Amino acid sequence: MVFEQLLDAVGSEPLFETGLLLAGEVDPRDVRRQLSRWTTAGKIRQLRRGLYCLAPSYAKVIPHPFVVANRLRPGSYVSLQSALAYYGMIPELVPVTTSVGAGRPTRFDTPLGRYEFRHIRPDWLRGYTRVEVENNQMAFIATPEKALLDMVYLHTGADSVGYLGALRLQSLERLDLEELRRLARLSKKPKLSRAAKVLQALAGEEANAFESL
Repeated sequence: MVFEQLLDAVGSEPLFETGLLLAGEVDPRDVRRQLSRWTTAGKIRQLRRGLYCLAPSYAKVIPHPFVVANRLRPGSYVSLQSALAYYGMIPELVPVTTSVGAGRPTRFDTPLGRYEFRHIRPDWLRGYTRVEVENNQMAFIATPEKALLDMVYLHTGADSVGYLGALRLQSLERLDLEELRRLARLSKKPKLSRAAKVLQALAGEEANAFESL
């Protein structure tokens, strides 16, 4: 395989995996050797074993961070501060893309940035949706309600007024309070039910502040 063939095969994709290049009558050892050479030459970038993207000078599509996160750890979804920033619910820019899933906690430092994965129990893998985050790029992201509850689930003391107030949450009108309560009940964790009540109160305070303007 020559590099022009690779461009023809994956040039319109944000990411590609080794398996895509092994279809048909090809020598797997030759493909892997070529991938190693192109990585060393700076023509492609390796994100993890078997997952690559084209270098910017060759790429037609720049991979969105959330798409990268989903592909780095299949079965996970973007959540926590990363999802809240995406929805405009926290004021800070988030330098690390954080996801949750049933796998062990891990971190990837890649040429495209840092990606962290937190562990949650398998029956808490709910409350996420598939969203078009860029032109024709789809990613699994927690709903606003689930992103907040995931934060509470993973952090000690996160059900308190002090912790949730310190997040400086904004645009709380985006919250579906009924869905927030439903997810909290499904978790069977009193901590999440307490957090749902605090968040409902904060959402009411924000609404009252706007009404008084």
